[in-house]
Amino acid sequence: MANTGATRRHRRRAAAAAAAAAAAAAADSDSPPPTTAQQQTGSRKRKAPAIEAGAGSSSSQGLAAADGEGPLLPKKQKRPATRRWLVHYLKGREVGARGTAGLQGFESELRGYAVQRLPELLTERQLDLGTLNKVFASQWLNSRQVVCGTKCNTLFVVDVQSGHITRIPLMRDKDADLAQAHHGCGIHAIELNPSKTLLATGGENPNSLAIYRLPTLDPLCLGDRHGHKDWIFAIAWLSDTVAVSGSRDGTVALWRMDPDMFDGTIAWHSEVDLPVYAHIRPRDVETIPRATSNPSNRKVRALAFSGKNQELGAVSLDGYFHLWKARSTLSRLLSTRLPYCRENVCLTYCDELSVYAVGSQSHVSFLDPRQRQQNIRPLCSREGGTGVRSLSFYRHLITVGTGHGSLLFYDIRAQKFLEERASASLDSTPEPAGRKLKLDCGRGWLNQDDVWMNYFGGMEEFPNALYTHCYNWPEMKLFVAGGPLPSGLHGNYAGLWS
Repeated sequence: MANTGATRRHRRRAAAAAAAAAAAAAADSDSPPPTTAQQQTGSRKRKAPAIEAGAGSSSSQGLAAADGEGPLLPKKQKRPATRRWLVHYLKGREVGARGTAGLQGFESELRGYAVQRLPELLTERQLDLGTLNKVFASQWLNSRQVVCGTKCNTLFVVDVQSGHITRIPLMRDKDADLAQAHHGCGIHAIELNPSKTLLATGGENPNSLAIYRLPTLDPLCLGDRHGHKDWIFAIAWLSDTVAVSGSRDGTVALWRMDPDMFDGTIAWHSEVDLPVYAHIRPRDVETIPRATSNPSNRKVRALAFSGKNQELGAVSLDGYFHLWKARSTLSRLLSTRLPYCRENVCLTYCDELSVYAVGSQSHVSFLDPRQRQQNIRPLCSREGGTGVRSLSFYRHLITVGTGHGSLLFYDIRAQKFLEERASASLDSTPEPAGRKLKLDCGRGWLNQDDVWMNYFGGMEEFPNALYTHCYNWPEMKLFVAGGPLPSGLHGNYAGLWS
């Protein structure tokens, strides 16, 4: 009898816990209150399955029936406030909570929390790139592979788990002599189209636009002699089949991929097993307007596309921002002088806030082309004048890669840098310490040649400029790469922060 009583008490407690979990799940799923018919209770035997299933009854009635006190009179139900704590979400998922409103709200808040807290949790693992010189561009291909381009004109894929490097052959112009005449520039841009089926970058001749098929990285087409007359510094995709390139010759070119290329009717292999690809010409070429202050320096340094507004932004080295309407051709909307004119070398766009961010020698400026007066004040990197070398937006967080080997993180909503957190004791919650959160990257590799010895006195410690970084947000990883800032030094840095 004692055992039987204990068993009954155990069952009553289990039923009570299930009812409480059901109530919490109902709150999280934003489901409507129970109907009058659902509130009515029957016998104890008929009620128990309903409680275990987590359906149809309020928590108070479920507890009363489970304790054997008989049915209670129906009470007016109050709709509980929606809960977004992790424990309530997990409870609701266990009992099969209905509706997605609570889940979406929870995921949104969790993502925002991750954006704020991820940078301070990242730790570095350096990657060995051998003797390659200065990584200028990078993009994630998948969860473990990153494609990179270097100053020594090498296109390669690095496996961030194993460290294995695979070099990708570059496409050659029809006139092979032109490629040799432009040695020393390298690959400054790598961009994937929205569906991640095509990759755009430079060719063996840095003036040319090369398009590869993904995931195989087979060569597809090359825009060479009919395109730019100087190095390509920037690329942006307007759609899956339309790309724009910006060049040091002061022009932006719009390229459209022929659908026949995708079914294999153009790109194939020759009899000697060398890749054969199409040679394309731009559909439209627009020239940067001349500035009266510096008419000879119209070099296009960076591009960013706004899919929401179908507009293309560009930064030129004469200190101007330009905006085009991007349709079948490019139609210029405006050109405006930037507040900081020295070394404007990077540009990014935030869809959520509809603003462009421009990185210069010491500042990041924010531009909303639709407003005369900008509401977001510029931020100063304060990194010894070494400049902002790479920028990226994710939600309200902007990541800044500097020329002094450090990463900074700026909350554009609060208009301040993220700060380090410190705990007074092991049991206390970390609080902002008042110091700017800064991740300092490792030493990388530096070629200790005659230039290093004669012009830099054999300095052992030389910070790397972070020319490129890219996030893999689903797996909370950040790839960062670059090399020594002075043009005469040869070296590289690459690291996985996770």
